[in-house]
Amino acid sequence: MTMAKLTQVILGPVITERSSLLQERNKYTFEVRMDSNKGLIKQAIETLFEVKVVKINIVKNRGKARRFGSRLVHGSDKKKAIVTLNPGETISLFDGV
Repeated sequence: MTMAKLTQVILGPVITERSSLLQERNKYTFEVRMDSNKGLIKQAIETLFEVKVVKINIVKNRGKARRFGSRLVHGSDKKKAIVTLNPGETISLFDGV
């Protein structure tokens, strides 16, 4: 897959209190496209950040239903990837956080 396509797989890092605690165990959290799979995410992370991925866990979050008057509106669905790296490797994107 081309480099332009790989950069579109990862939408951005997820920076929360829980993801900060996971970084201590060498796990990094990214928001990814809904149509991506583990193989594509692994290829994108290894190519973009030049690290070795050991394991990937996927989490799908459904959008919340909200009511505006008589209308029921659903938020957009999101997909996160929790990426485990080899011991000793880090992603410099998260170092300043």
